[in-house]
Amino acid sequence: MTPAALATLHTRCFTTPRPWSEAEFAALLASPHVFLETESKGFVLGRVIAGEAELLTIAVDPDARREGRARALLGQFVRAAQTRGAERAFLEVAEDNTAARAAYRSAGWQESGRRKGYYRMPDGNRVDAIVLTLALSAPPI
Repeated sequence: MTPAALATLHTRCFTTPRPWSEAEFAALLASPHVFLETESKGFVLGRVIAGEAELLTIAVDPDARREGRARALLGQFVRAAQTRGAERAFLEVAEDNTAARAAYRSAGWQESGRRKGYYRMPDGNRVDAIVLTLALSAPPI
């Protein structure tokens, strides 16, 4: 997927956090630490530095949700992170994103912290980020 295609899909998927621009995706993809895994209706973007993987964002076309695509992408993220030497992974998810939190929990991610007021809503209010972690020493999902 091109940075433009990533930005287009991200815009269809997110208001909070705000969707990323084509330029932001291009800048991330230029980093040797960042990796992209795709499938026909979605993608996951991650980064590995010093044995730690960060799931930067995951997006599945709203018209293709509830088909197991996010779970498949999470598995791709884990395998790609392990291949790059990561021993653990983390991500942040908006506290009010119950669907994503349930998907992560079912894939073995565990809550490990909170970032108060991390996300700004379109109306200006703030929402906490829940920090989730996953040990990557276990077999990939």
